[in-house]
Amino acid sequence: MYRKITMLFLILIGYLIQSTMIRVLPMGGVAPNFLIILTSCFGFMRGKGDGMFIGFISGLIIDILFGGLIGFYALVYMLIGYANGFFARIFYPEDIKLPVVLITSSELVYCFVIYIFRFLIQGKVRFGYYMLHIILPEIVYTIFVTIVIYKVILNINEWLEDIERRNA
Repeated sequence: MYRKITMLFLILIGYLIQSTMIRVLPMGGVAPNFLIILTSCFGFMRGKGDGMFIGFISGLIIDILFGGLIGFYALVYMLIGYANGFFARIFYPEDIKLPVVLITSSELVYCFVIYIFRFLIQGKVRFGYYMLHIILPEIVYTIFVTIVIYKVILNINEWLEDIERRNA
């Protein structure tokens, strides 16, 4: 129970930070994707189930508040959490290389899916512009934020595991 409540709280905090970051730290109109960071981290730290849960709730919040089609972002985030869950077996908490690579890959996949379904289908084929002005800055910004907050997420995960071990 602590785990689900903590995850919901983290999603809410991540969403609030992400949605206000554009106004606070303008960086070409992009902001780091905190929800991808959370979804990916809990996916490879805790497995497919938790990755899917975090991804679904994160995407659903975005769908409800910003999306035109309910379920699109929920599906995208859920699949990203599920894919990151495959790496739970090779995850080592002290190594930051795997988290950075997985979060970068997740962000890249997310941006491509958004480009395909939100822009390409509408006939907006300026991929070079989108790549240079949106995808790359968002990936760089997300990687930087990942390096800064990874230890915090790792400590929260270890705290949750300690609580679960004590309760078991």
